[in-house]
Amino acid sequence: MERPATAAANDLALLVGRVAIAALFLPSGFSKLTHLQAFVYNVDGRGVPLPEVLAPLGAMVEFLGGLALLLGVQVRVGSVLLLVFTVLATLIAHRFWEYAPGAARQMQQSSFFKNVAIVGGFVFLAAHGGGRYCLERLWRRDRRMRPAGRRADDRAGFQPARQPQTPT
Repeated sequence: MERPATAAANDLALLVGRVAIAALFLPSGFSKLTHLQAFVYNVDGRGVPLPEVLAPLGAMVEFLGGLALLLGVQVRVGSVLLLVFTVLATLIAHRFWEYAPGAARQMQQSSFFKNVAIVGGFVFLAAHGGGRYCLERLWRRDRRMRPAGRRADDRAGFQPARQPQTPT
């Protein structure tokens, strides 16, 4: 059975979206991990409690979540983790309402709403998954095999048992 063109287009769109989001989070997370002490100081300077714990955790979520999206492994879990990370980071770093009117406030407000849009992308990925073009599909297919070697959804050759006819 051939897949409809819309399904193929949707899978391609999910792949492009995953790669685009990963292009933002992977390098940023990698940079935070390789310059962890500077990131801890940055988080501490913003008044976040337990910066020695939360900064490395945030950097790992950002990097590993981006990697999960890029590779297509646990896309829904990675999306939810990155969604939470992005909401928290936005509320910590882009508090535009604390700025006086001017260029700095506009820049923070723009960054705030860009992050809101990114969160919207994570909602879509969490709801729809990574699509057909995921590494995860390589091993997920094996779990759907029946012991006889047929997939669970393979109905070819299946004959339901006949019910005995009762005379009326």
